[in-house]
Amino acid sequence: MDQFDLSNKTAIVTGGNRGLGRTIALALAERGANVVVIGRDEARNKQVVAEIEQLNRKAISFSTDLNSIDSLNEMVENIASTFGTIDILVNNAGTSQTNFALGVTEAEWDKIMNLNVKSLFFCSQAVAKIMKNQGKGKIINVSSVVGAVGDVGISPYTASKAAVINLTRSLALEWARYGIQVNAIGPAYIETEMNHEELSNPKVREKIIGKTPMKRLGNPEEIEGAVLLLASDASSFITGQTIFVDGGWLAQ
Repeated sequence: MDQFDLSNKTAIVTGGNRGLGRTIALALAERGANVVVIGRDEARNKQVVAEIEQLNRKAISFSTDLNSIDSLNEMVENIASTFGTIDILVNNAGTSQTNFALGVTEAEWDKIMNLNVKSLFFCSQAVAKIMKNQGKGKIINVSSVVGAVGDVGISPYTASKAAVINLTRSLALEWARYGIQVNAIGPAYIETEMNHEELSNPKVREKIIGKTPMKRLGNPEEIEGAVLLLASDASSFITGQTIFVDGGWLAQ
């Protein structure tokens, strides 16, 4: 029996229309899951839905504002009604902004914390209510290597990703009795279209590669293994953990 088989499972991927989210959505579909793509850009959503449908999986999308708790709850109810179950939630949506701590504004702080932490929590809460009734479910939060160590110029982001790691532990402890497993992945710098402009700066690129023992950036496909492990029966006794996909960054 293939422990990584996700046939007939329903997966939600927030921020699923580009970058890591798109890669994760397609990886889940390739293993058999039907996928709900959540993203603000409906045109991009439809592109990913079409790619999933080409794999002979069911797919739908929502352009829900994840900062609106009422809209978020309504979306989860619609998904449960459409598919009957929600088996996997990947909380991938997030944002960042470069600014030194002395210049960070309240608006910048709130934007990052609201999406990266608040919406992640309430999306997890809404889905966990469905999973509790099912007696099982998998929640995977996307944190970051900088949730475990500091970095310069992104202090609100590092704070938000550290919060995700400890929130993952707390939710895992509370929801284990319901058969819900909550884990996280912590990527280092993965090159995607979203950060391509930043990483095209030779000084930035050299700095990041210099801090990475494997002396290169990661690529989105290198996240797939960790996600598929945590989404599947292969991780049936794993909860409250963060798997770092970091090229050795935290081993130093």
